[in-house]
Amino acid sequence: MNLSKESSTGIGVADRSDATVAGGAELRAGRDAWQTLIGGFLCYAFDAVDFAVLALALPLIIAEWHLTLGEAGLIGTAGMLGVGVSGVLMGWLADNQGRRRALLLSVAVFALFTAGAALAHRPWELMMLRGVAGLGLGGVWGAVTALVNETWPRAWRGRAVSVLLSAWPVGLIGAALMAGWLLPIYGWRALFLCGALALLAALYVVCFVPESALWQAQRTGQASRNNAGRKQEAVAVAEIFAPQLRRNTLLGTAAAACALTAYWGANTWWPTYLIRERGLSTQSMAHYLMLLNAGMFCGYPLFGWIADRTSKRTALLLCWGGAAVLLPVYAMIRGLNILLWMGPVVALCFASTGPLGAYLTELFSTRVRCLGAGFCFNVGRGLAAFAPFAFGALATRFGLAVSLGLCGAGFLVAALVMLLLPQDAPHAGGQGAT
Repeated sequence: MNLSKESSTGIGVADRSDATVAGGAELRAGRDAWQTLIGGFLCYAFDAVDFAVLALALPLIIAEWHLTLGEAGLIGTAGMLGVGVSGVLMGWLADNQGRRRALLLSVAVFALFTAGAALAHRPWELMMLRGVAGLGLGGVWGAVTALVNETWPRAWRGRAVSVLLSAWPVGLIGAALMAGWLLPIYGWRALFLCGALALLAALYVVCFVPESALWQAQRTGQASRNNAGRKQEAVAVAEIFAPQLRRNTLLGTAAAACALTAYWGANTWWPTYLIRERGLSTQSMAHYLMLLNAGMFCGYPLFGWIADRTSKRTALLLCWGGAAVLLPVYAMIRGLNILLWMGPVVALCFASTGPLGAYLTELFSTRVRCLGAGFCFNVGRGLAAFAPFAFGALATRFGLAVSLGLCGAGFLVAALVMLLLPQDAPHAGGQGAT
């Protein structure tokens, strides 16, 4: 399969007719598509690293500051509230000022404030810094998925977005590696300082990743014969709640909120569960999580392939249905060897953000794509903000194993909500579809 050849025929243009330019221009379009994928991959990998450092450091933070599980969960909740706000803020910025500009601002914010968390000496200081970092952490997903969605043809889009979002488990594996090395020797503050490494990804975007040509064409009126030569009015949040989009916006947000409540409820407490209830050391916990996230990494191409061969909704139903069944089973396992190898099997079903990213971006036209998809995903994450606190409080009473197992219910509800959405998203045409 020659993806570069496939991607050179009209990628990054307003419609397929624009692809009939000279061969050199077509080659540049192909390079732009690959550079966009690489840049997006790097930014999303560091997004995952900066998300993960809190969960990995939480056992040490709890011990140092003598926090209850509920109190520690509030630190995670603060970051998720920032993420929810950024779903609207950065989505609006991406649709009005460009996907690239929103991406760079998002990375800069989360990199600097995650590193700044190393200076926190009180829980409320860490909560405040995580809240601001969340404003950046939540903006990356919408920008990178829109950029890749607008530079890859429909036949490859599900796989391209899945490859892009497979950066998430890669970042989590990287965070676990750093945790295994840094935490026992240098403590949790050194792990937060590593958040600044995300600025390297921003530098790659500055040097190599162009703005979406489809967004540029739409903004200057080139994508519409009726308003050629006139710039579009600024995108307003109210547009994604217009009668023709309201149902998709609300259901997409509900599905994302249910799935992400389950995901963050599980992932925030997974390291603490392995240490406190299964007796692992910090280094052993890091090894377990690396293998677990390797399973998630394998899930992205698998469910991306299923999404392209069947439909993105079918892939999501398989992901979330599998997680709803397997997560409670995993939580009850006591044998450490079985726990080790069952982890990647469960995490295989955590790869839903690949098909979800491709599906949500196709629910909306180019004009409101970042705003609409970013609203669904990041407001969903914002609604899931209280998952770390809620499941932490639940664990205080019933134990982390019970709390982890109950996260499966969130995946089940997400799958039921997805059944109410269309099988094929309304804007799933070619790369120039608006």
